[in-house]
Amino acid sequence: MIKQKNTYSYEELLACGEGQLFGDGNARLPYPPMLMFDRITHISDTGGQYDKGQIIAELDIKPDLWFFECHFKEDPVMPGCLGLDALWQLAGFHLAWLGNEGRGRALGCGEVKFTGQVMPHNKKLTYQVDVRQVFVKNTKLIVADGNMQCDGETIYVAKKLKVGLFTGI
Repeated sequence: MIKQKNTYSYEELLACGEGQLFGDGNARLPYPPMLMFDRITHISDTGGQYDKGQIIAELDIKPDLWFFECHFKEDPVMPGCLGLDALWQLAGFHLAWLGNEGRGRALGCGEVKFTGQVMPHNKKLTYQVDVRQVFVKNTKLIVADGNMQCDGETIYVAKKLKVGLFTGI
C-alpha cells in the first residue's frame, strides 16, 4: 500500500484502480476510460471551504477522448454525468484516503448546476471537492461540495455530494 500523500500521479491512480492503494477489498478508483482525471494535485484533511478537507484534481482534454465520438455525433460534448461522476470519485477517494475501509458507492447529491460545456478544443478540467462532513461510526460517509472548471471557468457545481464506503459487498 502507498502511504498517505498530498498528490497522486496517473500511475498511482491506476494502482488505486487495481486495489493497490487502499488495500484489498477497499475503495478503488474506476479504471480508464471511466477514470475522469489524470492526477490529484492536492489532497488534505484540513482547508477547503469548510476547513474539513479538500481534494483537487485535473484532466487534460484531448480531442480524441472516447466520449467526444459518441456524445453527440457531429456535435461532440462531454456528458455532464461524467463530470459529476468525477466529483463522486474524488469524494470517495478522500474518504478512503482518510483511512476508512470499504468499497465506495455514490449515494446522491443535493443539487447540481451545469452552466457550461466541455468540447474537444478545451485544454484542461480542474475539479475541486470541499469536505462538509465525514461520518465514520456505523456508516462511513462523506458529504462534500464540488465544482468543475473548464480552462479556468467554473461550469459545474454540485452541492452535498454523498459517497459511502461499505464492507461485505
